[in-house]
Amino acid sequence: MFSHRKGLKKVKTEIQIDSMDIELRNRLWDVLEYFYWRESRNLDDCTAEMRTLLHRLWHSFFKEPVDTIPRSWYMIYDQIRKIYFEYDWNEVYDFLEFVAENYPISNTNVKFMERVNGVLKEELSAYHFVGGQITQITSEEEITEIEEALSSPHETISEHIGTALKFMSDRKSPNYRNSIKESISAVEAICKLIAHDKKAKLGQALSRIKEKIGLHEALKKAFSSYYGYTSGAEGIRHALSKESNIDFEDAKFMLVSCSAFVNYLTVKASKAGIELKLN
Repeated sequence: MFSHRKGLKKVKTEIQIDSMDIELRNRLWDVLEYFYWRESRNLDDCTAEMRTLLHRLWHSFFKEPVDTIPRSWYMIYDQIRKIYFEYDWNEVYDFLEFVAENYPISNTNVKFMERVNGVLKEELSAYHFVGGQITQITSEEEITEIEEALSSPHETISEHIGTALKFMSDRKSPNYRNSIKESISAVEAICKLIAHDKKAKLGQALSRIKEKIGLHEALKKAFSSYYGYTSGAEGIRHALSKESNIDFEDAKFMLVSCSAFVNYLTVKASKAGIELKLN
């Protein structure tokens, strides 16, 4: 912008992590307005999809009796708007998630989440929609790796990554310890599939798949060392119970790293003509 180039207006440089400025809040409301609110004029004229969303909002999000939904759309709109602009920053993200998950037209929700992500990026929010959830992931490359792992056709892998993301993304009570466990479980799952051995530990599976997919020895050793503490009595499932300083950065690093490794191994196995299955 001209004002920014001339130094007349300060360029926003601080990432919004535990807060939400009014510019971001306003723009997110505008996205809600564009995709959902603008089509309605009164409750009777609302589409069936909007009535479904309103009932779900009152019953499951606001926790109010559904018979208290005003008959006038303008009263509904004013009430939702008032609540939205009084929310704490984290509650706004909860609200966006709920709307995107509960409006019955998935194509609208996908476009809504894409537009929201554009606003979050422009306003330097630390959060983005990933896999239908708003999570603290700031790099597009990181998002790509996680979403690719989430779309794995192998249910055990996608479930572990999805659960790791949920644990990490919970803004009220994040569970970083269990997020890390689930991330590592996704790596174990892909290694077992390539090794065709459901009982193999991670280190054992890596050794077995080394020749199968052409995994370089140095890379194999690196991942064995990195993830080696997941095996045996000293594994992460035991060690984490004694750790008190596990935080978001640890969970995010493991989620992104494990997602990237899962994607890498999937491609390598495909190129080697290996069918992913368990014996």
